[in-house]
Amino acid sequence: MDRNMEAIIEKRIEKTAENLRKNNMEVFVAENSAEAVRLMEGILNDGETITCGGSATLAESGMTELMKSGRYDFIDRSKAESREETEEMYRKAFFADAYLTSANAVTESGQLYNVDGNSNRVAAICYGPKSVIFVVGINKLVRDLDEAVKRVKTCAAPANCIRLGCETPCSQTGECVSLKNGGDMPSGCACEGRVCCNYVVSAWQRKKNRFKVIIVKESLGY
Repeated sequence: MDRNMEAIIEKRIEKTAENLRKNNMEVFVAENSAEAVRLMEGILNDGETITCGGSATLAESGMTELMKSGRYDFIDRSKAESREETEEMYRKAFFADAYLTSANAVTESGQLYNVDGNSNRVAAICYGPKSVIFVVGINKLVRDLDEAVKRVKTCAAPANCIRLGCETPCSQTGECVSLKNGGDMPSGCACEGRVCCNYVVSAWQRKKNRFKVIIVKESLGY
């Protein structure tokens, strides 16, 4: 990457990290995915009960391999053999020591923006697990909530719908149908496969450092 662009990104990371900390979140910055995994190893304790939300970022960064390493009591929903078993794992996640996920966007003012279909992920983010650890690539950094909303409607949602095989308009066109009429936060299609059902903005946190954010200087996930 061009050094001048690197300098700009560094400044954005610094500003974002500072404001996340002001919102009672603990922040780590990793040069790459390998360093992010090492940071995660330092955060987690062997034997802890951990689980995660569905995330391309966790897979791309190597976090999935770490979770499956045998060092932790990993509630692995990929092993569920029925919808009922999956739902039970979703509920067990509330009692986990640590919940790993990414964020759909992180604003420079220190807010985390997450949109969910099943909503097990945003539910666990809001309440339950003792610690929620977000792994985010620099592609998730945005200036404000308006940019965060647009990012989901033009990138995260369409890509995830394709990944999950959801037959939605955005999986065909690459953007949310609501953009034709302004594209406010909750507007969208009326499809069974819609992944944008509940919207959570996380700002100042009552429980200091329950949220831990690892910003990775790579483009990761959607």
